[in-house]
Amino acid sequence: MRERRGRRRGRSSQSVETRKLLVAAAARQFREKGYAATTLKEIGAVAGIEPASLYYYFASKEDILEEVLDFGFRQALDAVGAVHRKCEERGAGFRETFRAMIHAHLCCILIEGDFAAATMRNFSTMQGSLRLRHRPSFHAYGDLWETLLTTAQAAGDVRSDVELSLLQRLIVGALNWTVEWFDATGFPLRNFSDNAAGLLLDGMLDPSVSFDMDAKVPLMVEPVLDIDKSRAKAERTRSMIIFSASQILCEGGYDDTTLRRIAEKAGVEAGSIYYHFSSREEVIDEVLTLGLRGIAAGVGAILGNEAEFPDHGNRLAAGIRAHMLHLFARNAVISTNVRVYGQIPKGVSLRHIPDRRAYAAIWDRSLNQAKAAGALRTGLEVIPVRQLMLGALNWTVLWFDPEREKAENFKSLDEVIDVQRILFLEGIAARGGAITS
Repeated sequence: MRERRGRRRGRSSQSVETRKLLVAAAARQFREKGYAATTLKEIGAVAGIEPASLYYYFASKEDILEEVLDFGFRQALDAVGAVHRKCEERGAGFRETFRAMIHAHLCCILIEGDFAAATMRNFSTMQGSLRLRHRPSFHAYGDLWETLLTTAQAAGDVRSDVELSLLQRLIVGALNWTVEWFDATGFPLRNFSDNAAGLLLDGMLDPSVSFDMDAKVPLMVEPVLDIDKSRAKAERTRSMIIFSASQILCEGGYDDTTLRRIAEKAGVEAGSIYYHFSSREEVIDEVLTLGLRGIAAGVGAILGNEAEFPDHGNRLAAGIRAHMLHLFARNAVISTNVRVYGQIPKGVSLRHIPDRRAYAAIWDRSLNQAKAAGALRTGLEVIPVRQLMLGALNWTVLWFDPEREKAENFKSLDEVIDVQRILFLEGIAARGGAITS
């Protein structure tokens, strides 16, 4: 942990309590609005402290975020770790332990305070050195899940053809994404966590339905922005501005994406951007719109192609592959939506709800068709299935880098996709003892 830069002369109990108030207020704001949209003034107002007084305790907003992240990671590790130990002590089986840990994780990020939820929602904000400082926390929590899965695989409770380091990341990613969509006040969390565990253990497909694991469906994934010299100069410049903005958003986040940086990246004068866009927000809006509509068109073409994919298992498997290829094989415009989702101010995010709903509807249509045909397991609800699946797929951009081919234990994009399809279509449990919904 780095040394805090803020002044910490005050050692009285009142000073300690004030610091706790500030961190708690920040966690609530970061959870509700996101890190980028929250100001120090707002944190001070929630805590009942004058903005100028904040600098007595913290040197910057990032320092407060780091404290929130410390609490958040510790809260999740302690809560899920305690459940794991209790299950071990009483000799609980894998399925019971898995269900209990799923429930503990969801309780932690959806119900029990703001720290863990703020941590998961603002995970994409963690760039560079900030992410490196919290890497031990990532690994400690991942190791907790991997220990459970390794023991279960050795005992024959988890299928042997899944790579466990990938599997635990996908499971945790699916759960973490729930902070963006699940309403704990409108649906019993216990019911949801049980259904989520059932989906991850036994998949969405009925046992009588299969898909071809070896089929590598060739999908043409062309660049979103074709910046070629045959187009008019104004069109090429506009495209380069959009593409440059998407790269900066992915690399530095929402706050770092200024018109000046966009202009430098695009190789144009900052003032000339106003010929194409009226503001920074309009540029970012265009990036998000192009990305959402691009992935909807690409995946929609696959899920709607009943001639090439007549059976539901292979069609859904191809849809998962198409989603991942659009996130990783195209340029940054597609993946920007996922990478900065938790950083986007609410007003900006609301403008893109129609496009997000349109993409969700594409998946819902295909899943409902499979359900009507008896291809899905009895009792599964389409919307939670779709949300958990897309959550795991989307969360992948926050940890998987297909360019790190020389890294130790590197996994290819195809390997990641294979584990995703197994997880959501067939489930991780060894066949022969499916749980009831």
